[in-house]
Amino acid sequence: MSRRKLYSSTFTLLIFIIVILPLSFPRLGSVRFVQCQADDFTPPQLQNPSYNDFITRAVYDRLSNLTSVILTSEIVQDSSFCIADPEAEWNTAFNYSTNLDFLTACLAKNRDITRRFCSAAEIKFYFSNLMSNGHHLKPNKNCNLSSWLSGCEPGWACSTDSEEPVDLKNSQEIPGRGSDCQSCCEGFFCPRGITCMIPCPLGSYCPLATLNNSTGTCEPYAYQLPAAIPDHTCGGADIWTDIGTSSDVFCSAGYYCPTTTNRTPCSSGNYCPMGSTDEKRCFKLTTCNSNTASQNLHAYGVLLIAALSTLLLIIYNCSDQIITTRERRYAKSREAAARTIREKTQARARWKAAKDAAKKHAVELHAQFSGKFSKKKHGKHVQEVKILNQTETETDDFHASMSASTSFSASGGNKTEHAHHTHMMHEMEDDSSSFEVFDSESRNKNIKKKIPKEKQIHTHSQIFKYAYSQLEKEKVQQQQNKNLTFSGVISMTMNDEIRKRPLIEIAFRDLTVSLKGKNKNLLRSITGNIRPGRITAVMGPSGAGKTTFLSALAGKAVGCVVTGMILVNGKSVSIHSYRRIVGFVPQDDIVHGNLTVEENLWFSARCRLSADLPKADKVLILERIIDFLGLQEVRGSLVGTVEKRGISGGQRKRVNVGVELVMEPSVLYLDEPTSGLDSSSSQLLLRALRREALEGVNICMVVHQPSYTLFQMFDDLILLAKGGLTVYYGPVRKVEEYFTGLGINVPDRVNPPDYFIDILEGMIKTSSSSGVSYRELPVRWMLHNGYPIPPDMRNDIAELPISPANINLGDDIHFPGSVTEEQSFAGEVWQDMKCNVERKRDMIRHNFLRSTDLSNRRTPNTLLQYKYFLGRVGKQRIREARVQVIDYLILLLAGASLGSLTKASDATFGYAAYTYTIIAVSLLCKIAALRSFSLDKLQYWRESASGISSLAHFVSKDTIDHFNTVIKPVVYLSMFYFFSNPRSSFGANYVVLLCLVYCVTGVAYVLAIFLDPGPSQLCSVLLPVVLTLIATQINATKYVKIIGNLCYPKWALEAFVIANAERHYGVWLITRCGALQKYGYNIHDWGLRIALLILAGVGCRVIAFVGMVTFQKK
Repeated sequence: MSRRKLYSSTFTLLIFIIVILPLSFPRLGSVRFVQCQADDFTPPQLQNPSYNDFITRAVYDRLSNLTSVILTSEIVQDSSFCIADPEAEWNTAFNYSTNLDFLTACLAKNRDITRRFCSAAEIKFYFSNLMSNGHHLKPNKNCNLSSWLSGCEPGWACSTDSEEPVDLKNSQEIPGRGSDCQSCCEGFFCPRGITCMIPCPLGSYCPLATLNNSTGTCEPYAYQLPAAIPDHTCGGADIWTDIGTSSDVFCSAGYYCPTTTNRTPCSSGNYCPMGSTDEKRCFKLTTCNSNTASQNLHAYGVLLIAALSTLLLIIYNCSDQIITTRERRYAKSREAAARTIREKTQARARWKAAKDAAKKHAVELHAQFSGKFSKKKHGKHVQEVKILNQTETETDDFHASMSASTSFSASGGNKTEHAHHTHMMHEMEDDSSSFEVFDSESRNKNIKKKIPKEKQIHTHSQIFKYAYSQLEKEKVQQQQNKNLTFSGVISMTMNDEIRKRPLIEIAFRDLTVSLKGKNKNLLRSITGNIRPGRITAVMGPSGAGKTTFLSALAGKAVGCVVTGMILVNGKSVSIHSYRRIVGFVPQDDIVHGNLTVEENLWFSARCRLSADLPKADKVLILERIIDFLGLQEVRGSLVGTVEKRGISGGQRKRVNVGVELVMEPSVLYLDEPTSGLDSSSSQLLLRALRREALEGVNICMVVHQPSYTLFQMFDDLILLAKGGLTVYYGPVRKVEEYFTGLGINVPDRVNPPDYFIDILEGMIKTSSSSGVSYRELPVRWMLHNGYPIPPDMRNDIAELPISPANINLGDDIHFPGSVTEEQSFAGEVWQDMKCNVERKRDMIRHNFLRSTDLSNRRTPNTLLQYKYFLGRVGKQRIREARVQVIDYLILLLAGASLGSLTKASDATFGYAAYTYTIIAVSLLCKIAALRSFSLDKLQYWRESASGISSLAHFVSKDTIDHFNTVIKPVVYLSMFYFFSNPRSSFGANYVVLLCLVYCVTGVAYVLAIFLDPGPSQLCSVLLPVVLTLIATQINATKYVKIIGNLCYPKWALEAFVIANAERHYGVWLITRCGALQKYGYNIHDWGLRIALLILAGVGCRVIAFVGMVTFQKK
């Protein structure tokens, strides 16, 4: 039924064919579509060729007045889905103005040619019956069971019975035809069952048929002579339809037909596909023998692959070489600056030692001279003062001479070395003055100093010299601080040149954390505070809620009920208001393995330090952290991943901490930073944290059984028991005293924290003399501090020797989870579902939580962070070049395989080949695009929680992925296009494939963000196959068609087919219209389908970004 409907509407366009023959006039210069005038003009039989040509042109002139009517008729409008430009399409199919020989020949054969043309009614009757009954037409006025003329046979036509003019525009009534039946003229085809002629379109070959006596057929056609009509001969062509039904009138492949009556073999160096009207010149480097239907473009595919490979090699190698060279120069500049500052520092130390020795020697000389004049004590005193307080120039000269004589006598006259050190000392003093000016300006915001242009720091060498000179000064200052008196400490505290971080104190009272919907407490009644400048250790056995405690203080306890009070600097504000100056070091080492140690730290510094901070100060902070953490030796090494070995585990743990230290936090939370580290690495890390604490940083860290040396480096201790109850909170130095008061003494040669943890685990029983069980320790602490006792713990108080008057029962306080209620099975299921929904809701609310910023730190804006992300992601992609090469090779192999196995058939306009192309490209590009967001989710969650822009993160990755979006279609088409050789241009195929890759990349982003790696890969494989199967269903139900119209494979496939179908014209018009209507395509929708692919890609990216921001885990 669909095929019948196909031709009932599409082939009505062939009503024009009958009128096209007399529509062309050479002197008009363009095709005219006209219908025959109703006249009885019959040209006389003349032998003069010029006069015959005049008669032919006269017929055309009479028919030209209906051209405009035909162009605006309903027939053209019905065929608009397969015809882009009617005038241009008809011009390529029926413009015979260049050669009217076939019409002149027909006029010479048939004097009444105008009465042999088919009318609109006959054409409509023919094509509608052709689709319903195949080659057999239904009986009509002229050809039926009672009247079957020779003109009813294929290839024959008759003239009208009446001398009255024939109204060719009449589409309702078939005129009577039964007189003077003859064979069809060359250049026309006469269908079986009607007695009229229709002109063949350009690109067809319609000669008179000749009888093949062996087969009994009229070649080159497939019909046979009727047995019932003797003396009947073969006529002309009999049918023009789509190539799938019959290809008899199509100009053969390897030939071209300049007219419908002339067929010429294709010459060497040219190629002629089926339906050609002229030869097409083969490109250079291609092989085209005579009678070739297509040119061999394999050489161009090889050249394109070679050019693309060379380009990629240049891009990757040059980029990698540029990065390597830049890092090498950067490292040389840094090492040179460090060496220069170190030499200057040593020279200054020697110079100071020489000055001290000279002063001492001068005092000794003065004492010797003054001994000789002991009677003149007053004069002696005056001379001593004079010597010790002489002018700087005299002292320096004196010291220089003394130092020179001393150096000469000690080294045997090595004056060159002394002069070198003297020059370096003066140079260092000059440089130091400029650095001091810069440091004073950058560190004190209240004092504005304008630095002269000649002293500003711009180059890497200047920046490193500044950084290392400041580090040397800090080391000297640290040595001096060890011997400071009380007044010295006060003066250092009042020094405005030292940049001080904001001090944040966090107090918590009755802090309780419980799971939503479940009567389970993770923390219970925790009271205390963590103070700036101190390191607080949180210890306890497994299940004591140590990490939950850190998460509650950091505002990361999502899906839990948090009760109690948390105060920040004495105010009830959210800790998120200080997010920019709060650092959180997770238990896992979440860093980028394909970046170096320095690159990980530098990226965190640039994105999280103040945007107003000069680059020199940022470099100083970076160098300080690298130096404190002992990462100098591995700063240029890749951190490494599970697949690729990098730095050691201890170094990786220090990098994990350094990512937070480098942003100069005021509060720092660390979740088991010493786990997995040896004693020396742990001490190195604690020393670095101790230096941060000296600058006023509030440090709270979870530790797991530290050594005694590490234990003594902590200031405060929070000891938790199972169930999240406090056992001890206070200074570390008093913890043993507290437990001794309870009768629990630490044995000799036993690490106190290990002993306390073993007691809380129940592994070690307390002595019977103490009378204290490990279950009573939380109650003991509550009683010791006068805290209220939860109802479920009051039974443990009865046996304690404590007066009830000293017990705070806290009757008016509600303790979550202290009372449990029995629920039915259905109630538990409903409660679990409700809790899951609430947990998701809290997570979304937490991700979109925006608090007032109280940190007073202005970090770089989104655009600047986008720039930093581009540099980082670009380096990561270059270091993953091997993976990219594998992706390109797989695409190359897929293109070669599909191009060889699935040729772009002219009958279907490459429908099958493009279907497989969409599946292959979608599958391969999706799997490759999953890596962009599925491999570093943990890193993103950490960076996002610290305040780094999610938009910059997403857009930068998408920007870098555009490189693959542009390159991958070229890689695939370099094989597929030149193997399958479709008629559509390479550019049209590239545009469609480019938009397809852009679309499926967005779909891959959605899968990578919403699903885990395993399910996302499975969906990436199944989704293209399922969607393509739905989109290619032709005889589908209404709902399946609606779903198919919303699938991206439908849009891409339609764009491919339309681009290929547009290159088929002339004799291909019926095939084109039939195929487009069969698939439900519209030739005008190519741009719409491209736009839909782009919009789908943009929409998927928006969904992926919203999902990334909304559903990220905390």
